[in-house]
Amino acid sequence: MFKAFIEPFRQPPPPIDPETLRSGGGRKPKARAKNWSGTLGRIWTYLARRKVKLSMVLLMVFASSALALLGPYMVGVAVDDFIAGEAGSSWTRFLIALTAVYVLFSLTSWLQNIWMIEIAQETVYRMRYDLFSHLHKLPIPFFGKRQQGEIMSRVTNDIENVSGTLNSSAIQIFSSVLTLLGTFGVMLWLSPLLTLLTFIVVPLMAIGMRWITRRTGPLFKERQRNLGELNGYIEETLSGQRIIKAFSQEERVIRGFEERNTRIRISGFWAQTISGFIPKLMNGLNNLSFAIVAGIGGILAIQGSVTVGVIIIFVEYARQFTRPLNDLANQWNTLLSAIAGAERVFEVLDEDEEAKDEGAAVSLDKVEGSVRFDKVSFGYDEGRNILHEISFEAKPGEMIALVGPTGAGKTTLIQLLSRFYDPTGGTLTVDGRDMTTIRRENLRSHMAFVLQDSFLFQGTIRENIRFGRLDATDEEVEAASRLANAHSFIVRMKDGYDKVLQADGSGISQGQKQLLAIARAILADPSILVLDEATSSIDTVTEIKIQEGLQRLMQGRTSFVIAHRLNTIRQADRILVLKDGHLLEQGSHDALLEQGGFYSELYYSQLRKKAQ
Repeated sequence: MFKAFIEPFRQPPPPIDPETLRSGGGRKPKARAKNWSGTLGRIWTYLARRKVKLSMVLLMVFASSALALLGPYMVGVAVDDFIAGEAGSSWTRFLIALTAVYVLFSLTSWLQNIWMIEIAQETVYRMRYDLFSHLHKLPIPFFGKRQQGEIMSRVTNDIENVSGTLNSSAIQIFSSVLTLLGTFGVMLWLSPLLTLLTFIVVPLMAIGMRWITRRTGPLFKERQRNLGELNGYIEETLSGQRIIKAFSQEERVIRGFEERNTRIRISGFWAQTISGFIPKLMNGLNNLSFAIVAGIGGILAIQGSVTVGVIIIFVEYARQFTRPLNDLANQWNTLLSAIAGAERVFEVLDEDEEAKDEGAAVSLDKVEGSVRFDKVSFGYDEGRNILHEISFEAKPGEMIALVGPTGAGKTTLIQLLSRFYDPTGGTLTVDGRDMTTIRRENLRSHMAFVLQDSFLFQGTIRENIRFGRLDATDEEVEAASRLANAHSFIVRMKDGYDKVLQADGSGISQGQKQLLAIARAILADPSILVLDEATSSIDTVTEIKIQEGLQRLMQGRTSFVIAHRLNTIRQADRILVLKDGHLLEQGSHDALLEQGGFYSELYYSQLRKKAQ
């Protein structure tokens, strides 16, 4: 574990290739998440859950688009009437009607924005909830292969990109499409020739947009991936500050950050730069369209083919036709970023959940604690076993100690017992029942863990202890603390049981954290207990308190103890000696010493080191 943590500091990140970024290259996303239409379709499934509100928004979009088209048309008609001398007393009514049109346009625009913001927030709330819930259904190997910060980036940054797009861009897209269709229809009705002239620039727009989007799409995906990697690196280095400072690796860590930060800067630069050509292209083509319509329309007006009012309508509609395209272009960066973020979210949602319990799996009301390994084998990778045909039996109430060198398979054996993994060979039973026929959640409810590095959540001491059994009363929490020898130090602290601990229990000693973990396990009242060197790196006085608490905790329970200091497990009912995934020896402390085998070598070598 230590080597895995230090390795990133020894090896600098791979060199960055700006040319690859410019061409839209980089790591390709998973096949099932790279389909834009599929991603947009999945986002729509979330939006479709709010059909009533969405229908009201669409109604307001229709209304505002129609009113936006009506205003310029009324102005053109009024100009023709004025030139023809037919305006007369209707001029006042025209101003009132035009004012009413733009007031209604503002009102419908405001309503659609307010309602869409509500829909967007509800949508991303559900997406964030689904993602977080799904994370807790994924198997342990998923988390072992990814950085925590990279996963956090998907829950926060990527979903926030989706939120920003739904808030600002969704309405704009709907409105722009309707405005384009409505404008085209009215223009075609007024003058097919001027409509054709207006649309001369459309193929140029399509070619330009296609050229740009083919390059910016991969770049935005690359930026999101780089951002996730940077978040993972930051989370890792902040968690490992003590090790970084202890080995004086600050400069190397900063260089690593600089490399990753540079990747984001380069991919972000090219993504924003290339996509920034879109509004420039649109504005240039928009001005070209305006010049064409105004010039040729003026000639047609002189010839009497069209009226001045129609020219005014066309000039305004030409701008109104290209304005939605400009709006879409301006929103394109946000849209690309949101799609890239949504793809990363759906990649996690597409990950296979932890294997379901068998249909015939049962829940046990009570577990006696009998555990049997019958020729159990296991490998994290197919064809490469870590454990090889392990066989032993633990009777109810027995203390089983697991010893052996690093990499012997002690932790792997415990993970099989916890059903974080299932054996690839052999059978593992609890109370005579194959473990695969017991529901995981039910099985784990009969187990408790006290690990070498006990984890505490942000919250009060009382809440952390009650995590072992949420329905426990305050009296039961305090009783468990007394049995764990934790009550005395808790009551001496300011606020006592209501003292708020920060993340991972910072502010209290390692020994105090262990005592709280023991109290939590006592409160859970498990039938099977797992201890992973719970007294490691603890001072002598605190170790005595912890050992007393552990003795009370293990009474009447089947206990599995991973031990590195062999003098702490002399009272174990049975000691299992593992090496390279094989069970070499098993028996009591005295019996194993008499055999003079591998355990005897380990034990006496520790005594010699202690005596030196």
